[in-house]
Amino acid sequence: MVLRPQWEWRFDGADTEPVSSPVSPVFTTQYDAEQWLGEHWRTLAAQGVHAVRLLHEGTQATPTLTLPYT
Repeated sequence: MVLRPQWEWRFDGADTEPVSSPVSPVFTTQYDAEQWLGEHWRTLAAQGVHAVRLLHEGTQATPTLTLPYT
């Protein structure tokens, strides 16, 4: 059985606490995860997400990014 790497976004609200919704898809590459964010950040911001963190296998892999307000 081949285990594939898992990349996913965690979303923070205005209070810097993680939000339970929306939920990130799980990606097999960092590129795919970043491309998805580039396509969906406006929708996420409209849903109250203020910052995002990319996790690789559960460990933060990139600095926290603040989303611009839409």
